[in-house]
Amino acid sequence: MTPALKIQRLRAEDGSLPPMPARATEGAAGFDVRAFIREPVTVAPGALVQIPTGLVLEIPHGFAVFVFARSGLACRHGITPANGVGVIDSDYRGEVRVGLCNVSDTAYTIQPLDRVAQLVMLELPRYALEEVAQTTDTARGAGGFGSTGR
Repeated sequence: MTPALKIQRLRAEDGSLPPMPARATEGAAGFDVRAFIREPVTVAPGALVQIPTGLVLEIPHGFAVFVFARSGLACRHGITPANGVGVIDSDYRGEVRVGLCNVSDTAYTIQPLDRVAQLVMLELPRYALEEVAQTTDTARGAGGFGSTGR
């Protein structure tokens, strides 16, 4: 059985509702969410903003929703999620707000109803934590970032 991500749309003061998240193509992994704002928001270089979506999610237990960048915003304009990837837990019931940062040297303006992120719901395996005196060895060992070469 396919789990359902339940979505409540919050009505704005003018009575309007935010658009439902939607896949841009049939093969898209994520559902695009839009900026539910009245006025444009300019993100200065190095600045952080929170963009409301007008959406509240009811995520099934055992799942989480991850907030990923939209490739076009990130690669063309340097607008990325402020925390890398956002995580929405199944017991959160507040409005989804997308934290964005501008890592470019040029200001960027987000217009009302612009697509600002994509949501992907993933099942989370349950696991226990076990403290050990020492972990097992591997061929890589403690080699860090970039230790395996190009």
